[in-house]
Amino acid sequence: MSEYQYYDFKAIDHALTKTEMAALRAISTRAVITSTSFTNHYEWGDLKADPLKLLEKYFDAFVYVTNWGTRKFHLRLPQGKVDFKYLKSILPGTSSHLRNAGQFVIVSFQSEVESDDDWDDGTGWMGSLVSLRSDLLRGDLRSLYLGWLMFVQDDELPGNTMEPPVPAGLRELSAPLDSLIEFLGIDEDLVEVAASSSAPMKAGPLRKELAAWVRGLPAKEKDDLLIDFLSESSERCRLELLQRFRRQNAVAPNHGAIERRTVKDLLTASRVRADERARQLSAKRAADAARKKAKDEADRAVYLESLAKREKVVWKQVEAYIEKRQPKDYERAVILLVDLHDLAVRQEDETGFQLTMEEFRKTHAAKGAFLRRLAKANL
Repeated sequence: MSEYQYYDFKAIDHALTKTEMAALRAISTRAVITSTSFTNHYEWGDLKADPLKLLEKYFDAFVYVTNWGTRKFHLRLPQGKVDFKYLKSILPGTSSHLRNAGQFVIVSFQSEVESDDDWDDGTGWMGSLVSLRSDLLRGDLRSLYLGWLMFVQDDELPGNTMEPPVPAGLRELSAPLDSLIEFLGIDEDLVEVAASSSAPMKAGPLRKELAAWVRGLPAKEKDDLLIDFLSESSERCRLELLQRFRRQNAVAPNHGAIERRTVKDLLTASRVRADERARQLSAKRAADAARKKAKDEADRAVYLESLAKREKVVWKQVEAYIEKRQPKDYERAVILLVDLHDLAVRQEDETGFQLTMEEFRKTHAAKGAFLRRLAKANL
């Protein structure tokens, strides 16, 4: 396979119409098309359309994965549901960025990930990442901050650039955010350093606060809201209501930060953390190796004690193996001779063992294959 490209589009707010599905089918006869998705992969050739145009026209999320390491994740957000200017200030770069597209805002994440031995056909990423869209719509900007960390990691920003406000909850990442880190290949030490200045995630509005607000709405408006829930996407309606609640109750999304640092600060701290983690890992490996060595030596001592009780039988067993004149039996004989040698050392009788071995060499002088194995074992 010379090339592999995987395309996965998902519609969330609205299902595709039959006319739209037919238009997509005209683009590809091989794609899997449903009322909410378009997926296809190419081993030869390419998608016969601009994927970003398809996203703008039909879909709310798009994942692109290749076997040469390119990964892209795009989200389409309703223009009136997000603060474009603020979000744009967080992602002003090239690998991850925001742009206006008519009545929508397109959020783009992109990275070049080093390929490894694990084959990634791209099929699991959409399910792991797509809920980040609803997170953004309700004001959770952790994914955008992680996108900004890509700029830091890829040296796209001067060292004196200040980080954007650190969102709350970076120390308590959700599964989709962990997936985004893996998808983009963001350095985990960099994430941990950034998270050190992140406040705990605040809970949403209390039930009693929501209840008081809902009871204060005009009856007709409540009826309209209930109709919307029954006829539209309930999740979309929920997000819109929460945004409206925040606006009317002056509950702004949490963009707070305890401390802001420069790009240089973050990179320096992440290198220090990586070095310390490597030191700790090396120390742990050394301790594990020492424990294993001690256990092996203890187990060996127990074995040699049991061998001492049947030493004469083992010598006869060695002779029997040698007489069979088979390579595997020669190997078995040498293994036992190594054990007998270690036993002699333990009993401080290595001289006696060497005298016995001299007799062995004379007796079996014609067995060149056996003698070569003895030499290899330093016997």
